[in-house]
Amino acid sequence: MSLAKILVVDDDPAVRNLIQRFLSKQNYQMESAVDGKTAIAVFEQFNPDLVILDVNLPDANGYNLCQEMQSRTGVFVLMLTSRTDEADKITGFSKGADDYITKPFSLSELGVRVAAILKRQRVVTTAEQQRIVFDQLMIDPVRREVTLNNQSVPLTALEFDLLHFLASHPGKVWRRSELIQAVWDYEYVGDQRVVDVHIGQIRKKLETDLTGPDKMIRTIRGVGYQFEIPDLTEEADKSQP
Repeated sequence: MSLAKILVVDDDPAVRNLIQRFLSKQNYQMESAVDGKTAIAVFEQFNPDLVILDVNLPDANGYNLCQEMQSRTGVFVLMLTSRTDEADKITGFSKGADDYITKPFSLSELGVRVAAILKRQRVVTTAEQQRIVFDQLMIDPVRREVTLNNQSVPLTALEFDLLHFLASHPGKVWRRSELIQAVWDYEYVGDQRVVDVHIGQIRKKLETDLTGPDKMIRTIRGVGYQFEIPDLTEEADKSQP
């Protein structure tokens, strides 16, 4: 198996070099960039599996850069910043970030988070390769594509993983902590409301009537979330004499 490729984008040379040296010793292929313009150029040539991305760059907003990179390849993104405000973290996750770590940080924690994100790039099994189809919704885990009414639905890498996991277990109610452990692949130590943010983003892209009741992903108050087969209730009603 080829070594995972990681791009570090940070305008602080001390932080950038420290991360690059540490992860190189973990047998990752490393490249780095000092600003947004260089990052895009390196990104296109290097085609990384993961980008460790500083929020505050001299020529770019890290959140926007995260969206742009993910729109191209669905790359995993770990946001790196000195901001500790919860609102900033929520913004990062809503823009598609897979994880968020604040400065100062320990290299051992960074290593664990990187390994956890990249673990999701496992080789799928035969069962995992099967498409999931509910009415007009199709989820293809091999191509990592989602379509609704034959229209492509643009999901971030983490949004896709979360939707695919929920849809793979229709009817089952999942607690936030269970979803974090299953989808994030490790014991996430941050605010569990990160799940709510991603669910909200998925709903915006899948459900046209956002003012109405939950359609595909139901909120179970006090517990968590449940994927409900679309139109199941309506089809049952139609079958009644």
